[in-house]
Amino acid sequence: MRAQGASDLHVVVGYPPHMRLDGRLIPTNLEPFTRETANSFTGLFLSSRPGARARYDDAGQVDLGYELEGQGRFRVNVYRTSEGPACAIRAIPDVIPSLEELGLPKSVAGLTALPKGLILVTGPTGSGKSTTLAAVIAKINREGARHVITIEDPIEFRHERGKSLVTQRELGTDYADTVSAVRSCLRQDPDVIMIGEMRDPPTMGAALTVAETGHVALSTLHTNSATQTVTRILDAFPSDETRQIRIQLSFCLEAVVSQALLPQKDGPGRVLATEVLIATPAVRALIRDGKEHQLYSVIQSGHAHGMYTLNSSLTALIGAGLVDREAALEASNRREELAEQLAEAGL
Repeated sequence: MRAQGASDLHVVVGYPPHMRLDGRLIPTNLEPFTRETANSFTGLFLSSRPGARARYDDAGQVDLGYELEGQGRFRVNVYRTSEGPACAIRAIPDVIPSLEELGLPKSVAGLTALPKGLILVTGPTGSGKSTTLAAVIAKINREGARHVITIEDPIEFRHERGKSLVTQRELGTDYADTVSAVRSCLRQDPDVIMIGEMRDPPTMGAALTVAETGHVALSTLHTNSATQTVTRILDAFPSDETRQIRIQLSFCLEAVVSQALLPQKDGPGRVLATEVLIATPAVRALIRDGKEHQLYSVIQSGHAHGMYTLNSSLTALIGAGLVDREAALEASNRREELAEQLAEAGL
């Protein structure tokens, strides 16, 4: 898997193993898995972590981290299907890349110095959100003496000792549920709390509480733009709570980094495209007053504050010869606007 440069490996009964290379799912030339071979293969993972088998039996799926000597670390999801057990395996880079190596701008790197607030990294599945969060924590760990606690399902990147104290906790092994884990973290003298994913309103509320009580909260969300991120959080709560959540979010939010990975134009690999929203006073006012539909305009005009749209990022990548026009248009959530920008730039 690593030798071929694949990001993911899929095992499903009745099919040969499939690998994802540069975003494309490709079958291997190996024999299809049977129910028996799939049981044996997934059993290796289920027996590797205490309680993993029980969680799989109860819920029909389980996430876990798996380390293979000489091959590195992997994130594994074992799940039940009508044909038998299946699994999706994600390769985790051996070395955490820097924010600069990922192609993130100085406005994002500067977020690591914030003393408090909510910082969100968003994007579709497989867009590198976990890698970006790991790079943020690694920068904090290199540069400041802070207590960083991660709440993960499962632990993906392992952080080495640096100037900071980094405590990593994993669901099912170190804690029973995310919300209670976050609450207990607040009694552990944290400076930064990373919540792997804001999956539901209770987790979102917990992240807001972390930021509201004077800590940095880092998390991810499956949204495709900064504006959609704000809307998703607000829409997740009952209508009678929306006003209070608006106020909390307008005070706590510091930044949204929305990202996508595109195939590199020449050669293997993928390139990161991003959209950045920085919580300026104007942004906070729009969130507070229920005018989040105007956030995009603020991002368009917010270059002086380190903001830019996904289309601006895509245009720059095309201009640099890193991605082709078709891939950029497919990744854009405002294709007509992107086409106009490319025409104006002569691209």
